[in-house]
Amino acid sequence: MMQWDGSPHHWFGSSRPPCCLMSAIDDAESKLLAALFVPAESSLSYLRLLDMVLRRHGIPLSTYQDRHTALTRADDFWSVEEQLRGEQYPTHVGRVLQDLGIQPISALTPQAKGRVERSFGIMQDRLVAELEFHGITDPEEANPWLEDYYIDYHNKRFSVQAAEPGNAFVKISQRDRYAKIAFAYEATVGNDNCIRLGGLMIDVPAARNRPSFAKAKVLVKQHLDGCWTVDYQGQIIARYEATPLKEPVRSWKKRQKGVLKRGRSMTQVYISSKPAPTP
Repeated sequence: MMQWDGSPHHWFGSSRPPCCLMSAIDDAESKLLAALFVPAESSLSYLRLLDMVLRRHGIPLSTYQDRHTALTRADDFWSVEEQLRGEQYPTHVGRVLQDLGIQPISALTPQAKGRVERSFGIMQDRLVAELEFHGITDPEEANPWLEDYYIDYHNKRFSVQAAEPGNAFVKISQRDRYAKIAFAYEATVGNDNCIRLGGLMIDVPAARNRPSFAKAKVLVKQHLDGCWTVDYQGQIIARYEATPLKEPVRSWKKRQKGVLKRGRSMTQVYISSKPAPTP
């Protein structure tokens, strides 16, 4: 089991702006699996941390986490589609966890995540001192240093021996990691063979055995490098160049009069698009 969380702090000294350290801990050994500095705890931050864990160690069986809105739906809104499914759509991070077969377990109090909370306490002492000693003053310089030096240094000093030997992490290829750890949105191809997501327009070229994808339901993904792919029934049918990664947000959007008696519906949006449901 992996515990993960974010800790905002003046990591580079009180004279510099605070930022957030994202950290993942092996519950069995208190071993630091991955860590990186980000502006704030967010969906993108968790996906970047998860990508680092998978690259270094593989897929964990489960995650122990708090109820941050990037991880857990905190609203009581149920769309018509969700009512028919009998469950709410997950957050973007939740969808990725389910797609990878990782079981999320929510902690109700910070004390329940004891190992990761204690590790932050240690790092707010030791890591701050190490950063100052090495003359590192910004996250861009600190992140490669964390992976190349500090994580191994931390584990040699503070990890413990597991009660039972063995490794439960499952290896994953770079290709699968790239495909799965991404923001994903449902979309419908227009009559002109084009997908519109707010201001973004993605042309879908004709396939050898299909001249048009008009009206087809597709899955549009933005990967961690900013690039876009369009998936139709497990096949990539279109690509789009990288655009800046934006944090999806939930917002209330009014529907046209008479469509919904409540007068509004909850959507998770990135350029006015809802997230994809789990497979």
